Amino acid sequence: MNTQTTMKYLYILVILVVLAACGNSGTGSDLEAKKKELESARNEMFTLKEKIGNLEKEIIALDPTFARNNNAVLISTWSLEAKPFEHYVDVRGSVESRKNVSLSAMSGGKIERVLVSEGQPVTAGQLLVALEADILKNSIAELKTSLELANTIYEKQRKLWEQKIGSEVQYLQAKNNKESLEKRLAVTQAQLDQTQIRAPFAGTIDKVDALVGEMASPGLPLVRMVNPNDMYVKADVSEDFIGKLRPGDKVDIYFPAFNQRMKSNIISVGQVINPENRTFRVEARLENANAKPNQVVVVSIRDYVNTKVLQIPTKILQRDSEGQYIFVIEQKEGKPVARKVIVKTGQSYNGITEVLEGLTGTEQVIFEGFREVTEGAELRIAEQTGVVASK
Repeated sequence: MNTQTTMKYLYILVILVVLAACGNSGTGSDLEAKKKELESARNEMFTLKEKIGNLEKEIIALDPTFARNNNAVLISTWSLEAKPFEHYVDVRGSVESRKNVSLSAMSGGKIERVLVSEGQPVTAGQLLVALEADILKNSIAELKTSLELANTIYEKQRKLWEQKIGSEVQYLQAKNNKESLEKRLAVTQAQLDQTQIRAPFAGTIDKVDALVGEMASPGLPLVRMVNPNDMYVKADVSEDFIGKLRPGDKVDIYFPAFNQRMKSNIISVGQVINPENRTFRVEARLENANAKPNQVVVVSIRDYVNTKVLQIPTKILQRDSEGQYIFVIEQKEGKPVARKVIVKTGQSYNGITEVLEGLTGTEQVIFEGFREVTEGAELRIAEQTGVVASK
């Protein structure tokens, strides 16, 4: 075997070893694949550039004016228009209900009846849960019997006293006995009422914790009910917005759970700063039957409005030592060229910025292609573009 053949085999062996090493490492294999892909893309780019160059030469030979037009920067324009501009700040909020309550017994006792189930609509005053109250019912019956006798005696003593028969003491004792029994009956009746849990308003039963036979205790939740027609959104807003928000201001409420938005208004602005997070409470009206209490929402609060101002896309703003600037189109020797314009801007929101100074509203603002434009560059206008703020 000659030296050339030996070197050939050694070369193949080295390649096999390298391939085996790459096969043992997933990262190395991916890297090599990306390098090969990059090399292939570069080759394709060089081929395309060469093809483009040849085509340009052939076209110029047939049409000399193509060389001048081909050097112009292709751009589109933005239509200037003075219109209202609004700025919003997004804060996290939650759905609340003014009628979302947990009902519990006011006195202890064994649960005798549970008359509702979850999801059931109820009316105001409807009996929901009843506790055992046999002792109180018997006491009421006894007091009513005693009160009947006391009333009879009182009426007789009153008539005798009016006729100046008998003593005043007998009359006052009869009156006192009657009134005492009336008060005792009222107290016992109130205690009986406390063994009955009734709906404080019309709504829907959300949860039932009460079970027949269990002992109820004061403060222990038995039934939760809610009225879905009396809900609102609350949000905590930074103290930086003190004085900027008022009842009636517009807000936009976004429900991430079902990807919906709705317009609303502020109904209440808190007057106290929370010392823990330096925020104050803002409440907004909510008329959406699909919302649930404690549901998370995003509240977009309008904190600034300019009723009439020129507006441009935020992305076309550039900055240098002179300040912020954009490019507009001007005619020079009958050809459209780029001109740099220094502008003073105001607020920005949702990709749109208000222009306070620098533009009159008659200019054609360069939109797409603005990054390729320089002062005095010749332009080719592709189309006119207008973007409307979503708020």
